[in-house]
Amino acid sequence: MENQWLSRAKRLQAIASTGLHFCKDEFDRERYQEVADIAQAMLANLANVPIIRIKGLVSDFAKGYATPKVDVRGALIEDGKILLVQEKSDGLWTLPGGFADIGRSASENVIKETREEAGLTVSATHLYSIRHKAKQPYDPDARDFYKLFFLCERRGETAPQAGLETSEVGFFPPDKLPALSRGRVVESDIHAAFDFSYGRQQFATFD
Repeated sequence: MENQWLSRAKRLQAIASTGLHFCKDEFDRERYQEVADIAQAMLANLANVPIIRIKGLVSDFAKGYATPKVDVRGALIEDGKILLVQEKSDGLWTLPGGFADIGRSASENVIKETREEAGLTVSATHLYSIRHKAKQPYDPDARDFYKLFFLCERRGETAPQAGLETSEVGFFPPDKLPALSRGRVVESDIHAAFDFSYGRQQFATFD
């Protein structure tokens, strides 16, 4: 679970973003901008990065009502092993996935991401978990996320291959996982996929 000051700073940033979008009064805009500046400075201090990095993370700042972003991940299990991809950005491993694109459903995004990152055509068969990133043991993030995890099945006989954002693709047993990209996925996300696949979990979990 993330630091309480990180949660508060993100909440202040969201309030300022929504306020700047909807307010009409010039003085209110100045007040919301000051709240935004304070929140972004807090986030920069907490993350130990320049403020410009924080501002760049929120591309839709002050462009509507502030809501969490959506991250989708696909779990493909075959012969007791799960498909993982190695990210070029950090050299660590994760379930295929990423930001959900506008215009596609959540399952369509999972199919797209798995094809792009692992070279495989899959279908999304079950939603097995919805997690609020801030309340789970992921690496801290200045952005707020809902993470949707889908169980998938392979379609066709194409062999896995890395994509533009990945360097390797492989299948791993749950007791021999590689080093994970913990901003994207943690061990419990992978174990939950096995539990759902083997019938030990009957319904999607959520927080």
